This record gives sequence, structure tokens and C-alpha cells, in this order.
Amino acid sequence: MDRFDTLLAFVRVVEAGSFTKAAQTLHMSKTTVSQLVQQLEARLQVKLLNRTTRQVNVTPEGAAYYERVARLLGDLQDADDVLAGDLAAPRGRLRIDVPSPFARLILMPALPDFHRRYPEIQVVMGVSDRNVDVIGENVDCVIRGGDITVPSLVARRVADLQLGVYASPAYLSETGTPAHPGELDEEPHRMVGYLRSSSGTIAEARLRLGDEEVVVKGRYVVAADDGNAYVAAGVAGMGVLCVPRYMAQPHVKKGELTPLFEEWQLAPMPLYLAYPHNRHVSARLRVFMQWIDELASQSL
Repeated sequence: MDRFDTLLAFVRVVEAGSFTKAAQTLHMSKTTVSQLVQQLEARLQVKLLNRTTRQVNVTPEGAAYYERVARLLGDLQDADDVLAGDLAAPRGRLRIDVPSPFARLILMPALPDFHRRYPEIQVVMGVSDRNVDVIGENVDCVIRGGDITVPSLVARRVADLQLGVYASPAYLSETGTPAHPGELDEEPHRMVGYLRSSSGTIAEARLRLGDEEVVVKGRYVVAADDGNAYVAAGVAGMGVLCVPRYMAQPHVKKGELTPLFEEWQLAPMPLYLAYPHNRHVSARLRVFMQWIDELASQSL
């Protein structure tokens, strides 16, 4: 193994916080990665990592060394990209993670266009609403609705998702159509709960009409942490939904959902693309971000 391998192993362990995860991303054994880092520490005669049975923590000396090495490896990748013409024809694997409704309704139908533009890029897509360890799982970027609060990520605002309140005809036939959003906190009405994976809490709905503001918590008999399941519960008549309009619109067209309180305003939900702030931004990721901006402006 050469010096480059020891540096790359060290950087991946710091980013993943684990020898096991680093080994998976490097397609090496955990023993090999550990030996590479030990070789680096022996050559530098400095302890870079503190190892315990549960986790790996970088030492102050290791943190300072990591910052310089990560930049060095990023510059080297840039040089390779330019020499290989990667800026003109990006190629390789791009790992992303996106919410399931965004994947189904927006991203997947548009991917043929991305493939025509960049046929050498392989998109590996995780589809979920869960919290993703972007660094530890070696994901290039995530797309998420709502504020991004992880300090290790750079968050780029892609769009503002317009929200609406909806219920199925079967639900309205059962409970009657509410005339005011405050009624949703009272029997016989109920909401479908959307469970935030980041906090484990149920999202509230905040509506405004002129100077009046109503915060709806709602009673619920079912809650989901996945957007597709959340909408499906509303279509099935399990309760009222507060959801981005792009997710509800196909069901409104089919007569499966009915808009409520259309004169009331809901604050838009920001949609972000986020990636690690200390990781090299590849040509693959750069062109994907540009394409996502274009797609969002046309579709959201």
C-alpha cells in the first residue's frame, strides 16, 4: 500500500467515524484500513485517532491534519477530472438520498433527461424520509424538505414547496366538511400525523388568513414517517392532510382528495439539497445540482 492509500483511509475513517464504515466505502477489509491508519500514525509519529470499542474520535492533531489532507485529496481529484475531461463529460457513481414522493413524482420521471445529458453518470438513489448519515454512509447529497440543521452539511435551497390542506371525499362524507381550520382539533375530525424522523414529533399545521393565525395539532389515529404512506392514509380516509401541493395534485385530479381552506395561507416548506461541507464537490455532483435547480424551477 502506498502513501496515498494511507491518507485516503485516514480521511474516510474520520468522515465515517468508524473503521467498519470506512472499509465498506473503500471496498477493503476493516483490518486493512486499520493497518493503513496505523502505518500513517507510525510515519508521522503522531496519534491521529482515539479508538474505543464503540467509536472512533479524531485527536486535535488528527483534526488539523484531516483538514489539510482532505483539501489535498480534493485538489488531486479536481486535477484528475480536468485531465480526463470529466468537467465536459462527468462520469462515475453519484449516491443521493431523496424523499419517496419527490423520487416518484418529480425525480424519476425526469431522470431520462439527466441520463441523456450525462450518460456516464450512474445514479444510486436511496429513497426515504429518514435521517441519513451523509458522511458515514458516503452519500454525495440528500434532498430534504424542511430546515437542515446539521452543521457538517452545506444546504442549498432548491425550492419553496407550496402547502395545502386536503381530505378524501369518504372522510368528508363521514365527518362533514370543516368550515374553519380550528375545527380540526375537535371531534369528530382527525388528522393524519406526519412523524418527523429528526425529532420523533408530529408536525403541526400553521394557517393564516389576514391577521388570524391558527396552529392545528390535530387528533390522529395513524401517523407515518414516509411521504407516500402519509398521503395514502389520507386518500384512504384516515384523516386530513397538510402536504405539499405537488404531492396532492395527482390525487385531486383523480377525485381522491379535496382541497380545504383554500383562502388560508400556509408558510411554504423549504426544499434543500445538502452535502458535506468538507468533501470535494465532484463534477458529477456539480452538474446534478445544476440540473436539480432547473428541474425544481419547472416542476415545483
